[in-house]
Parts: sequence; C-alpha cells; structure tokens
Amino acid sequence: MRPGDTVAIVAPSGPPSAVLLRRGVRRLESLGLKVVVGEHVLDRQGLPYLAGEDAARAADLQSAWCDPAVSGVFCCRGGYGAGRLLGLLDWDLMREAVQQSGPKVLLGSSDITALHNAFAAELGVPTLHGPMAACDVIAGDESGPEPLTWESLREALFGTATTTVAGDRVLAPGRAEGVLRGGNLSLIASMCGTRWQPSFAGAIAFLEDVGEEPYRIDRMLTQLLQAGVFDGVRGIALGSWVQCGDPYPVLEDRLGPLGVPIVAGLPVGHGSPQHSVWLGALGGIDTESCSLTGMMRNEEQAR
Repeated sequence: MRPGDTVAIVAPSGPPSAVLLRRGVRRLESLGLKVVVGEHVLDRQGLPYLAGEDAARAADLQSAWCDPAVSGVFCCRGGYGAGRLLGLLDWDLMREAVQQSGPKVLLGSSDITALHNAFAAELGVPTLHGPMAACDVIAGDESGPEPLTWESLREALFGTATTTVAGDRVLAPGRAEGVLRGGNLSLIASMCGTRWQPSFAGAIAFLEDVGEEPYRIDRMLTQLLQAGVFDGVRGIALGSWVQCGDPYPVLEDRLGPLGVPIVAGLPVGHGSPQHSVWLGALGGIDTESCSLTGMMRNEEQAR
C-alpha cells in the first residue's frame, strides 16, 4: 500500500466500541491513509454479540472489496460472527473484482480467521493477519498504539522487505519453508467439514488462540489431525496462547509426532504486542534462531 490509498473499515464479527473505532480511524489516517467506515459498522440489530444483521455485515464487506477505489479492507474487531457470512458473499463477484483491479489487503485476526481461510480458498489472494482498528493494542491507549504492534503493522502494509518475528521456544528442531496458512485454532477447527476446510499440505501451519483450556486445545488439534488437515505440513509456527494455562505439553504431544520443525512463543495473535504476518505468502521457520520469516506478499503464492 501507499500513503493516500483508501481503506474501508468493516465489522464482520462482533460489535466494536464506537470510542475505540474513532480513535483507530484517526491512527490509520496518521499513516496517510484515507479511511471510510462501512455503513453498518455500528449497527446493533439482531443478536447482541454480532455487529448487526448477517446480511448487513456481509454487504459492507462485499461492497468494500468490490469497490475499485478501496485498496484495503480492515476489520475493526473479532469476537464472533465472520463464519456466518461465508455463505452470503457473492464469491464470483468478489473474484471478478480481483481480476479487474488486483488483490486488496484484507486485515484482521482472531475470528477473522474464517475470512482468511475462505479468501485463500475462493479468491487465491494473500491476506494480512494483524491487529484491528478498534482493538486495544491500536486504540485502547489514549497516548498511542502499542509501539511494536504499530511498527509491525506499518511495515507489513508499506514495507518491501522480509520481516522476521522471534519466538521463545522450540518444540521440534529444523528448518522449513512454505506458504504460511492458518490463524486462530478454534476457527480452523470450526471450518472442518465445510467447503472452506483448510489444508496445510506443503505449507507452514500458523496457530494461536485465547481463553482455551489445554484439554480443549487437545480436542481441536485431535479433530484437525483426524480430518487430515495437517497431512503434508512442512513446519509449524505457534503464536500466542493468552489465558490458555500451559498449552505447551499438549501442543508438543499432539504436533510433535508430525516430525516437522516447530517454533513457538511468537508474539502473533492475541496479547501485546501483536505482530503482523502475511497468510498465503511464503514463509520460513528456523529453530536455530527460533524465528518465523515472512516474505513479501505475492498473490501467486496463495493459489
């Protein structure tokens, strides 16, 4: 992206705080971006844990993606609800928008994992896993965004070089390269059995979660293993596990037998700081430096 580009803020999942949203918009504008807010972002009709009716949230997302004047579609928060939109989106129309004006930036994390995986399957474009406009690390502090989070997002949006994120532990040694895929473990497990079920074949699997007990992590990993989602995986990058107790024994128990390199403790996902990484672009893990390296995004790599 470049300064002067227009980005659209949408709310595919939970309802954002109006205060945090306004603050987040101002901070994105400080990067030189023009920011427009979707018509239904502050809707509160329907179920209280959703940012408005499904059809309205889907309409905002699709309209922004198909608007040739918009270079980026930024989700304002996670929560729950993005998966409810997948069957409402006109994927043919959104695919046509990519063919006509090229891929845009889809930015989000947590519940937005549903969109990351669906966009990869339906549109074949890379997407940016990173902090959202109305989240605490961007807009929660009146004095400014969390510095490491902000710099990582800025570099992911405007930079041209590779980026490296360091972890703090190794669960299995080695090096691997492949397209980085994944996101929030709970969302990936929820997509099993759907047309958007992810596959980590030939890829580096990225996983993180928040508020899940180790036995629930065990259950979700077991489901994914039994569904064949990890078949052919080249390596595994584990992000943050906020309020998950000690997840590492179960992560090692379930993922170690795959016999691929595993780096862990990457500050990607929930918590602070939150680094940004491109999904659907080439990445590499190196357990000697305990790091994940993300390459420049390349839409061909997502196919």
